[in-house]
Amino acid sequence: MILRFSLPYRTVLGQRLAVCGSHPDLGSWQPNAAADMNYDEATTCWSLELTVPDAVGELTYKYVLRDDNTGGEHWEAGPNRRIAYDASRTQRLHLADYWRAPAQPENELLTAAFTKALFRRPAKATAAVGTPAAPAKKAKAPAAAKGSKAAKATTEAAPALPTDNDQPTTKTAAGETTFRLLAPRVAPQLGLCILGSDPALGAWDNTKALVLSDADYPTWSGTVTLQNPTEDCYYKYAMWDAAAGHALDMEGGENRVVPATPDRTVARVFNDEAYQYATAWRGAGVALPVFAMRSAAGLGVGEFSDLKLLTDWAVQTGLKLVQILPINDTTATHTWVDSYPYAAISVFALHPQFIHLEGIATLKDKKAAKELAQLKQEFNAKDFVDYEPVMNAKWKFLKLLYKQEKAGFLADPEYREFFASQADWLVPYAAFSALRDRFGTADFQQWPEEFRTPANVAALTAETAPDYDDYGLFFFTQFHLDKQLRAAVDYARSRGVVLKGDLPIGIYRHSVDAWTQPELYHMNAQAGAPPDDFSTTGQNWRFPTYNWERMAEDGYLWWKQRMSHLARYFDTLRIDHILGFFRIWEMPIESVEGLLGHFAPALPLHRHEIERRLGWFDYSRLCEPYIRWHMLQDIFQGEAQNVFDEYMDDASYGRIHLKEAVSDQRKIEAYIAEKVATYPEHAEYFAWLQKGLFALVNEVLFVPAGDDFYHPRITLNKSYSFRELDSDEDRRRLYDDIYVDFFFRRHEEFWRQQGLVKLPPVRYATDMLICGEDLGMVPASVPGVMKELGILGLNIQRMPSNPETEFGHPDSAPYLSVVTTSSHDMSTVRGWWEEDRVRTQRFYETVLGHWREVAPFYCEPWVGREILVQHLHSPAMWAIFPLQDLLAIDGHLRRANPHEEQINVPSNPAHFWKYRLHLPLEELVQAVGFNEPLHQLVQASGRG
Repeated sequence: MILRFSLPYRTVLGQRLAVCGSHPDLGSWQPNAAADMNYDEATTCWSLELTVPDAVGELTYKYVLRDDNTGGEHWEAGPNRRIAYDASRTQRLHLADYWRAPAQPENELLTAAFTKALFRRPAKATAAVGTPAAPAKKAKAPAAAKGSKAAKATTEAAPALPTDNDQPTTKTAAGETTFRLLAPRVAPQLGLCILGSDPALGAWDNTKALVLSDADYPTWSGTVTLQNPTEDCYYKYAMWDAAAGHALDMEGGENRVVPATPDRTVARVFNDEAYQYATAWRGAGVALPVFAMRSAAGLGVGEFSDLKLLTDWAVQTGLKLVQILPINDTTATHTWVDSYPYAAISVFALHPQFIHLEGIATLKDKKAAKELAQLKQEFNAKDFVDYEPVMNAKWKFLKLLYKQEKAGFLADPEYREFFASQADWLVPYAAFSALRDRFGTADFQQWPEEFRTPANVAALTAETAPDYDDYGLFFFTQFHLDKQLRAAVDYARSRGVVLKGDLPIGIYRHSVDAWTQPELYHMNAQAGAPPDDFSTTGQNWRFPTYNWERMAEDGYLWWKQRMSHLARYFDTLRIDHILGFFRIWEMPIESVEGLLGHFAPALPLHRHEIERRLGWFDYSRLCEPYIRWHMLQDIFQGEAQNVFDEYMDDASYGRIHLKEAVSDQRKIEAYIAEKVATYPEHAEYFAWLQKGLFALVNEVLFVPAGDDFYHPRITLNKSYSFRELDSDEDRRRLYDDIYVDFFFRRHEEFWRQQGLVKLPPVRYATDMLICGEDLGMVPASVPGVMKELGILGLNIQRMPSNPETEFGHPDSAPYLSVVTTSSHDMSTVRGWWEEDRVRTQRFYETVLGHWREVAPFYCEPWVGREILVQHLHSPAMWAIFPLQDLLAIDGHLRRANPHEEQINVPSNPAHFWKYRLHLPLEELVQAVGFNEPLHQLVQASGRG
């Protein structure tokens, strides 16, 4: 039997196409053994004939562009193609394919956000393949224009992904024509059909179209025998309304064509190019952390079951997405410090605070049940999440429920399946959590020697172990958390709403992940962020940085496992600080603030290079803290002498050195902590003192990188040390020639390659739609790499990507992006409006267009509405708003004090994450006076 592959594609000199697939003659999925195709200049078509000895079979394949000019191999986008053949039905099978161009926005419609939620097909019988539509009231037939679609060429890269999610198989017989189209964007109540010039395709009668099957959605297929195969057949795809019995709007663009053929022994399969929509799909969503949700059923904190209420509200308002913050377990200290959601003790385990106790079982102990009801009333009366008391209560009742339900739980087949499928992370997590509680700390280096490495965790947590209940409690809790979250996810999908998760860039230093696989991390380093609008001294997250070289050895398996687990719950994912895949801000372990960090990986400067470009090199002047008496007077005012006497030494010639006991920020932190413990009444003074001492440690111009290599200190131009260099020429050379080049030019291609190596394994590990938080000091190469990989960027009006622009405009956002009014790391629109009157006035005039008008003192509802509408009409794929900013348009529902709405303050490392929505979600669902106008705004913008 002969299979003929054909593909229209116009290449340049040095490029050629090949077919790579499962068949040995197609290379058995080895790109270097793929079969080269032949090019026909007259038709600009590439083709290959493959003889298969089997009478019946199937194979999977994909096209790859080989570029001899660069040595690169560029795969087409999309799932693997699959074809089934049967020699008894035809001896010749022609496959007419189109190149599926990578880096095209429409490719993202194939992600789970669209196929599993937004355009999820209803579970009902579909029309049989090749069955003409039943007659209905005749509608005017659309005019048929002559001509055919041209293939669009591209050379951008996309990986080959042999998966189980391949396209469907069709065994087409001799003389038959099969049409297949990859088209996820079809409303659930509609179908897809073909109208064409041949009578088999309805002769352009929109009541007699060929209705396609969605059995293998997102691929639609149908097979017919054309009545006039010796004539060119022109056709188009259209939406099919089964209830009305006719086709709706046809796709745009030129007609497609089935070329005439006199050969009735050939079976033809047309894997067609994408459906031509009139407009790009755009949607709107809401962002609210789970912990911030409020409902009558909750216990002082939002729970996974509350996601169903928020989903109901989203449906009422036309919103298609619910975005939340990280939901992994952060229980390290059993104090309010654990409220920080980005410091998870496991990247797999869910946080017990989100469990709905009544969703497990009803407490049989009447006294305990009464206490639970009383606590629910007490906690729900508070206007914030009181983390410690809430968690103490949750654990108390979880232990009671575990004891009450243990026998049935262990016998539950659903639990057994959960345990078997999740044991790789679940068993170490349960062991870690129990040992943390036993030894009173999550710092496993402080545990007894035999527990510092996770040996024999299976035996430790075995059901036969005498202390099994210490571990069983965590198995029980995680099973029910998983069950409740998946129920909420299924509910959201059934209502056409996408749930968007959040992946923190780092791992917690005292976590299961660090305990079980320390080789994957640099435990002697700290991750964070350089100075930005959130924090002028940078951010130190205190997480270890990744050992990317070690991760690459097994093909980034840890990342793939992490992404696969997240895909269990989410169809869309925000990657926190995606810049970390290009380079991360890394600080030495002795730093508390972020100014003495450097990007890793990086290309530091050798001493000889600095000497050549600056004209001199003095380690003491450039790399040691520059401290002078007048600086102490500036920083410490009247306390300068006292501070000098206790913390510093005279190093002669006007130089001052910090004493060894306080020579770095960690030592200062520890020293000051002892002072506060001794004199707690002076805590505020010592906090002020510590800040000043930290600033002195930061007074360097270069940070040593080892082996006589150095990094310029970030924002060195704002330091005393820089300002007091000997000459303007020194300052010019250091800043213009060295600093600017180092941070904004030297690494661009280097960091681009880092992103292209590390991000694809993460991006293609699942079918989730991926969004990247790309704020801050963004290398110029980042947007291009994200676009190439189909990763959406983030656009916040107050943090424009163009540093020369004060305010961004949603209209300038690219399609593959998310626009938003604010994030959890900043004040809400209403809070920001009141922070700087002069800036607000500029925004009011230049962005909102109220020239020569005085901006209102408060962000009035109509102002919030104007900002909201501006974002809704952006060309970005998604407009996602914090719920606080949506409520801003309603003067009755919004919170009285906007400054209570900010979720996180990045400049404060001791911030308590306690924000809670002031309205019960039940009330929000019933707020017709707010919901209907919001729905109208969303609808008018064309979103959804």
